[in-house]
Amino acid sequence: MARKLLNSDLVFLILILIGSIILVIIPTGFEGVEYPNSTREKVAVLEVDNSLVHEVGLIKHGEQVCQVKVLSGKFKGYEAEAVNHLMGKLEMDKIFNVGDRALVVIDYDQTGVKFINIIDHYRLNLEIILFVAFFLVLIIYAGWSGAKAVLSFVFTILMLWKVLIPLFLKGYNPIIISMLVVSILTITTILLVSNINRKSWVAIAGSLSGSFLTCVLALVFGKSFKVHGAVLHFSESLLYSGYAHLSLTDIFIAGIFIASAGALMDLAMDISAAVYELAEKNPSLSRKEAIKSGFTIGRAVIGTMTTTLLLAYSGGYIALFMVFMAQGTPIENILNLKYVSGEILHTIVGSFGMIMVAPLTAVLAGIFFTKKEKSNSPINI
Repeated sequence: MARKLLNSDLVFLILILIGSIILVIIPTGFEGVEYPNSTREKVAVLEVDNSLVHEVGLIKHGEQVCQVKVLSGKFKGYEAEAVNHLMGKLEMDKIFNVGDRALVVIDYDQTGVKFINIIDHYRLNLEIILFVAFFLVLIIYAGWSGAKAVLSFVFTILMLWKVLIPLFLKGYNPIIISMLVVSILTITTILLVSNINRKSWVAIAGSLSGSFLTCVLALVFGKSFKVHGAVLHFSESLLYSGYAHLSLTDIFIAGIFIASAGALMDLAMDISAAVYELAEKNPSLSRKEAIKSGFTIGRAVIGTMTTTLLLAYSGGYIALFMVFMAQGTPIENILNLKYVSGEILHTIVGSFGMIMVAPLTAVLAGIFFTKKEKSNSPINI
């Protein structure tokens, strides 16, 4: 029996690995929108000319002209001027200094380079180092389980980039697509990390039930709150890019239960694993006692998980809250703003899902991990 389960885990692992490779290979369908006769390369900034940069307080306008040397690609070693366009937005603009590395777009034709436009500081090498370090630490600490967690991490990124986002752009219903993707990722992640067993299936059932409830609540309250999807960052840019037909509100609602799916998986797995261990260590554990223990564990975890969601969602709005306080904005005005209302919706709806995941997972764990009760006395929770 153990060998059969081991073989099933290995087959599942191979299938996910093959699936990840397929996702890497398949196109998104949007590759053709890239500019022809252009390439993105790394350059070194040799000189800077700020004579065309105009400062008005903290804001800079104009163009910064940089003398750069191409460090990669077929134009490696080529030196030319590159233009850094400033838009007057602190969050978008960047200023380069001599010695900086930058990512540029090189436009060319048969005669050679026509124009070089600086995109931003070059960070890809640092991002690769960070990813590799994260993966190594995870594998060193968790061993084989860590390696499977890395595969799950990569598979999740590929599902979001190669499936979720392209289907959103193609106009498919964001709610349905998101639920399908969340379901696939929930099943994949839990089975990869915890293998194919009763503990995993209980965690999957509990997590998906919470995701479904979160979806329903997001649909109900998302419409009632009258929060338009334009509160999403860069949503206007998306509309002006030729996608005005998309429903930003549906995408916003889908984002609510996508964002909470990871926390729901975590909570369901914690309760399922804990009750499973209790039942394994104490075979005489009754169903009532197992469910009661599951409820106790759930209560202990929910408080910190809810706070985790609050901190995760509100962290990106610290500057906005500082502006409100600095300007003396009344609290009722703050709470009624659509940006803040959207974050409240995110936090509370996600927390509702967790509250329901905990008892449901505890009940399922108690039923599947213990023998049937002889007594029909009620469970005191």
